[in-house]
Amino acid sequence: MGGFLFVNINEMGSLSMSTNHSLVEAFKKTKYQLAGHGPKDIQTLKATFEDVDGQLGSDIYGKGKIIEDFQNKLAKYLGKEEAAFFPSGTMAQQIALRIWCDQKGIKKVAYHPFCHLEIHEEDGLKELHHIEPILLADKESVIQLEDVLGMKDKIACLLLELPQREIGGQLPDYDTLESISAYCKEKGIRLHLDGARLFEILPYYQKTAAEISQLFDSVYVSFYKGIGGVAGAILAGDKAFIEESKVWKRRHGGDLISLYPYIISSDYYFDKRINKMEQYYAEAQELAHLFNSCKGVSTKPLVPVSNMFHVHFDLPKEKVEAIFIDLYTATGIGFTHNPRQMSGLTCYFEVSIGDAYEKIPKEELRNAFKMLDERIRS
Repeated sequence: MGGFLFVNINEMGSLSMSTNHSLVEAFKKTKYQLAGHGPKDIQTLKATFEDVDGQLGSDIYGKGKIIEDFQNKLAKYLGKEEAAFFPSGTMAQQIALRIWCDQKGIKKVAYHPFCHLEIHEEDGLKELHHIEPILLADKESVIQLEDVLGMKDKIACLLLELPQREIGGQLPDYDTLESISAYCKEKGIRLHLDGARLFEILPYYQKTAAEISQLFDSVYVSFYKGIGGVAGAILAGDKAFIEESKVWKRRHGGDLISLYPYIISSDYYFDKRINKMEQYYAEAQELAHLFNSCKGVSTKPLVPVSNMFHVHFDLPKEKVEAIFIDLYTATGIGFTHNPRQMSGLTCYFEVSIGDAYEKIPKEELRNAFKMLDERIRS
C-alpha cells in the first residue's frame, strides 16, 4: 500500500499525531464501517459526472449557468434572496463576519469557545481581518439566551454553530433560537449561522431549512459533510450582502477560473442525500443506544439530536485501540480509526452517520456490540 492512509473525513476531521497505525490498518480491512458515506476516493467525483452533458459549459470566475443555477437553487432552499458558492466554508465565514463588522464599524464578533474559527483556522479572523472574538458560554454547553444578554462588549455579529460539533453536536431548543434572533434584531446585532451541518438538524427541529435560516441574517452550509460532496460551501443572505461577499471572495483568491467539479459534486450529492437526513437521524439514535448499552461507554448527547454524536470510553486510548483491533478482525465492522485521548483514563471518538451504516446487517451489528461489551468487561 506504500504508505497509503485511509481517512474517512465524514467521521473525523483529521488524524491525531499519535494514531495507532495497526488500528488504521485493521480499520481499512473491515467490510463495514459505522460512519460516513464510505471511502473518500476518486469515485466520489467520477460518479457525479456520469449523467452530465459533456458539452455543458463550465463556470468562469464565478459566472455562468452552472454556478448561477446552483446558487439560485440553494438560495431558494434556504429562503434567502441570493447565495454565492465558495470553495471553502473557512473563506465564506470569515468574509461574512468581515462584512458585518465593516457595516457596523465594530471589529468584534461573538461565538462559542469551540467555534471552528477559534480552534481550526490558525487565527485567520484575527490575522487577516483584525476582528476580535468574544467567547460566549461554557465550553461544554451551547450558547443560551442568558449568555447573549450577559455580553458586556458591543459586537457587530453573533455566530451560532448548529449543531455544536466539538461538544458532540449539541443543540439549543428552538425557542432559544427564536429568542436570540429577536434580541439581536432589537439590538441591531447581525446573526450568522454556521450551518455546516444545517441539513442534518432539520429532523430534530422539525423545521425546513428556510424556517431556520429566516432567524439569521447570513447562513453558511457545507457540501462535503452530511451531503458527502468533494468540497464547497454556500453563503446566503440578502442581495447586497451576497454581492459584497463576491468582491471579498475575489480578494481572498476564491474566484477560481472554474469551480464546476465542486459544484457538480455538491449538486449531485445534495439531490441524492438531502431527503435521507431523517433516516441518518434515526440511525444515529439507534447506534447511540447500542453504545450506551456497553459497560463504561456513553454517548454525548445521550440521545443524539442529529446524525452525529461523540462516544466516550472509561478506558485509556491504548486499551480501546487494542479492543478495536481484535473486534475488527473478528467481526469485519469498523467503529473508528481514531480514538482521541481525553485524560489518562478516558478517550472518545466522533460518529457521523451516512450511507455506510445501512449496509451493515443488523444481526452482525448486534453481535459486534455484544463482543465489544464482553471485551470491555474482561
